[in-house]
Amino acid sequence: MPETFSKLLPCTFFFLFTLLFLSINLASAKSNGFSNVLSPKKLGLEREKLGHLHFYFHDIVSGRNPTAIRVASAAMTNKSETIFGAVVMVDDPLTEAPERNSKLVGKAQGIYTSAAQDEVGLLMVMNLAFMEGKYNGSSLSLLGCNCVFSTVREMEMPIVGGSGLFRFVRGYAQTKTHTFDLKTGYAVVEYNIYVFHY
Repeated sequence: MPETFSKLLPCTFFFLFTLLFLSINLASAKSNGFSNVLSPKKLGLEREKLGHLHFYFHDIVSGRNPTAIRVASAAMTNKSETIFGAVVMVDDPLTEAPERNSKLVGKAQGIYTSAAQDEVGLLMVMNLAFMEGKYNGSSLSLLGCNCVFSTVREMEMPIVGGSGLFRFVRGYAQTKTHTFDLKTGYAVVEYNIYVFHY
């Protein structure tokens, strides 16, 4: 009996030490002075739903009141077929229908930059701020590549975050050029956004 006990003692000691170590780590994971682990229910995050938003993005680059203005470029930008290196600041209207005077549902605010040399590929960093219906005051953050002359641009346009009713959101934007005026540069782009949110 004492021999069996002496064999079990190291195993028992190791088990108790491991249990103590895990208990201390779990306790410190809950609060370490500046951060805490919270229950999602405390923030009202109980049931996730899939939402679909549909609207039109108006990129107005010329005329009396442009909503997209080039703020920077490289020495070679104007010689590039893809305007590589151009950086454009936008405050573009988002409307319910493709017509310019259609009901305003929000604004696309941020930047896009020509980030490809072999195609017109825009790196887009935008906040889609909504001002209509239940999403008034909420926004979606979009970050990704927009290959302008692709028929449908989907996976390159992830939704990476949001605010208001779109806190903890994730999803993607599927976009399609509705109209593009080569003379003025005015583009209307159809957006279908699919997001998981609470």
